[in-house]
Amino acid sequence: MPSSRTGRPPVQRTVRRPAAPRTARDNPVRQLYLRAKKAWDRPLTAYYLILGGSLLITVLGLVMVYSASQITALQMSLPGSFFFRKQFLAALIGGALLLAASRMPVKLHRALAYPILAGAVFLMALVQVPGIGMSVNGNQNWISLGGSFQIQPSEFGKLALVLWGADLLARKQDKKLLTQWKHMLVPLVPVAFMLLGLIMLGGDMGTAIILTAILFGLLWLAGAPTRLFVGVLSIAGLIGLILIKTSPNRMARLACIGATEPRSAGADCWQAVHGIYALASGGIFGSGLGASVEKWGQLPEAHTDFIFAVTGEELGLAGTLSVLALFAALGYAGIRVAGRTEDPFVRYAAGGVTTWITAQAVINIGAVLGLLPIAGVPLPLFSYGGSALLPTMFAIGLLIAFARDEPAARAALAMRQPRFGRKRGAGGSARNREPRRWNTMRRRASAARPSGER
Repeated sequence: MPSSRTGRPPVQRTVRRPAAPRTARDNPVRQLYLRAKKAWDRPLTAYYLILGGSLLITVLGLVMVYSASQITALQMSLPGSFFFRKQFLAALIGGALLLAASRMPVKLHRALAYPILAGAVFLMALVQVPGIGMSVNGNQNWISLGGSFQIQPSEFGKLALVLWGADLLARKQDKKLLTQWKHMLVPLVPVAFMLLGLIMLGGDMGTAIILTAILFGLLWLAGAPTRLFVGVLSIAGLIGLILIKTSPNRMARLACIGATEPRSAGADCWQAVHGIYALASGGIFGSGLGASVEKWGQLPEAHTDFIFAVTGEELGLAGTLSVLALFAALGYAGIRVAGRTEDPFVRYAAGGVTTWITAQAVINIGAVLGLLPIAGVPLPLFSYGGSALLPTMFAIGLLIAFARDEPAARAALAMRQPRFGRKRGAGGSARNREPRRWNTMRRRASAARPSGER
């Protein structure tokens, strides 16, 4: 080896190798996607989405009801918080129903199906009795409970059809009878048409549409062939067309789709057009909570059917997109619960509740946006109305119970239960006693364990 001038051996320089190309695993975007996918697939994702999403929608709805109903209450010579207090009371009762439904076993849910159906049919028939039933906005579908409290039995008919239909289809599936079309349709379709008839006697077309959507959802989950869907849909469409053609009010609502002037196509489209005005004036972040202009008598039913328009005016596009995202998360979680269970009753009930809430939200928001005719249905968990809020929160409790009942979810929840450490000694002063330790399974888990499902 040749030496240098100093007599020392020359320093050998390392040859730089070209950098290895980045693999897909080193991509930060892909890493973020994989982490989000892993978190999305955890067993408690549906449980938290249903619980958190429904509570956020309810709380935001209470805020918007308070903001949108103040002017209406003052115009009726009532306190500004009148409607908010009633809605808050309904939310408290609904919260108790949600908690009770989420703790009930599946067998108890199935046992309640027939009593709820019988009670709903009785109350819906009672609405047509003169002196008992009340007419609100031209629809005879209310019963007075005394004072300012009223109840709309048709809202409980939705819950009754979901529970009873799910129990009926589950029992027929256990007996392998759903392969025959007559067992799939009878008695589900006749009972649903009976409920629709009682609702239409009061003139409530919007609730009838929601009930029809629930019926189609149950038939689709039961695996009804296409020809049955076409047959039932044709009959329902023909009946709906006759009901629309024979009612000038419904024809006027149909003519207001996409209207931009209060008097469009010879129809009075005041409510539809001012809903668009409210959304258009909100901008990106809105005019501020409580600063709506349209609620000052310009927009009818600002705190009920058109509360989404007031939300767009006060909270802007950001607020409306947040509400849409919450409903989308709630719908996804319901579909996930229905798709991952092995219990047929849970699958039918979860699918029916998801169809109910999703269809009603789409119809309400579509009417506010001018894409659908005004059907007069409230936005679930959001609009003012205790009769609509109570059965909806009970239905959310069903979804929570079903999400908790999954084997993986039960195991994950058991791991999160707090466990007590050492107990305090029986004697000695408080200073000599050791503090209580709240050791959970997460803390006691080995540090070498990978992330896993929690």
